[in-house]
Amino acid sequence: MEKLPTSPEALLKYCRDNKIDYVDVRFTDILGMMHHVTMHIDAMDVDAFTDGIGFDGSSIRGWKAINESDMLAKLDPTSAYVDPFFEHKTLAVIADIYEPARAKGEVPKTYSRDPRQILRRAVEHMKSTGLTDTCYMGPEAEFFVFSDVRYDQEMNQGFYFIDAVDAQWRMGAEESPNLGFKMRKKEGYFPLPPNDQFQDLRAEMTEMLNKMGIPPERHHHEVSAAGQAEINFKLDESLKQADKVQLFKYVVKNVARKNGYSATFMPKPLFGDNGSGMHTHISLWKDGRNLFAGDWYAGLSEMAKYFIGGILHHGPALLAFTNPTTNSFKRLVPGYEAPVSLVYSARNRSASIRIPVAVHGEKARRIEFRTPDPAANPYMAFAAMILAGLDGIQNKIDPGAPADFNLYEATEEQKKKIRSVPANLTKVLDALEQDNAWLKVGGVFDDDFIENYISYKRAEVENIVNMRPHPYEFVLYYDC
Repeated sequence: MEKLPTSPEALLKYCRDNKIDYVDVRFTDILGMMHHVTMHIDAMDVDAFTDGIGFDGSSIRGWKAINESDMLAKLDPTSAYVDPFFEHKTLAVIADIYEPARAKGEVPKTYSRDPRQILRRAVEHMKSTGLTDTCYMGPEAEFFVFSDVRYDQEMNQGFYFIDAVDAQWRMGAEESPNLGFKMRKKEGYFPLPPNDQFQDLRAEMTEMLNKMGIPPERHHHEVSAAGQAEINFKLDESLKQADKVQLFKYVVKNVARKNGYSATFMPKPLFGDNGSGMHTHISLWKDGRNLFAGDWYAGLSEMAKYFIGGILHHGPALLAFTNPTTNSFKRLVPGYEAPVSLVYSARNRSASIRIPVAVHGEKARRIEFRTPDPAANPYMAFAAMILAGLDGIQNKIDPGAPADFNLYEATEEQKKKIRSVPANLTKVLDALEQDNAWLKVGGVFDDDFIENYISYKRAEVENIVNMRPHPYEFVLYYDC
């Protein structure tokens, strides 16, 4: 990737020198969706970076009321990249959101509901403790690639239809001709072509990510039979990595669409096969040294032990940000390689926290939090993970003994000692309501954000679970 200038003046000069006609201003809402507004280069000057661009915050979900809708988007020049998907040459720049000044001489304030600002505050608080100066994150956001997707919800009907070229259900389809080599359920992990029909598509995604400054490590077909995929990229500092997750999703979706496919990061789009997770590797560093390397269990340090303790202790509330949809909990069920137990273990992929042991040297020592899924807003999820871990370190929260056994085959006696993740989003929101003081340390989250978020998510539950007939209810109850 070409290294772009990082000052506003130099960046605008770069645009004019390279005949870039548009600047696309991008930001993320509380649900993780990216928004954008496109400015002509002749309408741009350094004020966009220092003073911001005005927009209507009341039109963004979970943000402003109509009577307080004016907001400012201040461009971050260090986040710029040239968009490869637009016909007209366009520079994309991520913005931070501010409240406009209400009186002369007043300075615009950071917006407390801006997810990127929340993660900024989490990192600033982390550094202020003196414990660490860097949190590295390595998320693995899995996704599905479908060849046909249709869905609708009306008063008198509701349906979804999904198709995938390599799915088991297409073994008997008339494809003129059907050449076979479909995936059997739960057998999508690592097969060679012709069974793996998406090698070239994933490679194209990987090449595009590399060109855009997201260094890839590997890609492969995932366990689910229907086009499930994973592309891993190198770890980075938490704020940069959250930006990269958003760009990663953008690239994956647009490369898929360019090739006539639809990519989704919905955690559980299919019944009866594995869902998509966002396993997140985490380590804390200071002065270039990995603080998670030590002589405790599995080569970890005492600091890592207490970080694990914080994640597990606050797990039920933490899931409000790492697994934020009703669909998330259809993935978190036993039997589909989902980490449903709030325990830790070396190598054990059925635990919420796994300690990878097939690593080389102290620099690679880390934990892997396996419960999150790719529906998560990465800014809020990473911020909450950092705060939960820091609370564990500062209060020396002991995670207990490791679970070095198959959690799906645990004895009744063992099961009594194991805490499970909450069964649904309602229980997670209940937990967040009761356990949120750790999120407000350092002013990272505030009561306004937490109350607004819980209210928004409870309305989702009401709409999805409590108000709308489910297609399977007709199967069960129509003839009652």
